[in-house]
Amino acid sequence: MARRGTRSTTSTPRRPPPRLGPVTKGPAKSRNPAKGPPDGARGGRNKLVAQNKKARHDYSIEDVLEAGLVLTGTEVKSLRQGRCSLADAYASVSDGEVYLHGAHIPEYTEGTWNNHTPRRPRKLLLHKKEIDSLTVRTREGGLALVPLSLYFKDGRAKLELALGRGRKSHDKRQVLAERDAHKEMRNAMGRALKRGRR
Repeated sequence: MARRGTRSTTSTPRRPPPRLGPVTKGPAKSRNPAKGPPDGARGGRNKLVAQNKKARHDYSIEDVLEAGLVLTGTEVKSLRQGRCSLADAYASVSDGEVYLHGAHIPEYTEGTWNNHTPRRPRKLLLHKKEIDSLTVRTREGGLALVPLSLYFKDGRAKLELALGRGRKSHDKRQVLAERDAHKEMRNAMGRALKRGRR
């Protein structure tokens, strides 16, 4: 028994600090992975690389699906730098496979003699049922395969591919007129709301 006024020589053993689980520093997952990365996403494992802005103007889109791509290492590195153009790109079915043509992926700036060809045909990865359906609809339905966007989803390059019917010139003018009318309507509503707040 310790005397009064002196410290006891016996002390309770200290408990070791609780062990914590491993801290994950990886990027956050997409809010809705089924729909790909959100528009304008920059960075992380979900990144928008290129868009074909004229596609929805030149074509009436009837169906959209997602396809993987067979790429070389330098193509992937160039895409991660955000270097790609889909302005002249289109897809076609050949011998039971779907290929992307006309997409321009510039050579990787730090590549060597094994750099890729910028406009080479690239195989798209789709299920056999999807390829069979695309074959029938493009041959019998008169539809075209139009690339809409190229992006990274969970670290893998993906292509948003659409089945579309080409618009005639008067159809394009009608679409532009409808867009202008909707834009003017939104602007008018915005001005009316601002006046109401005063």
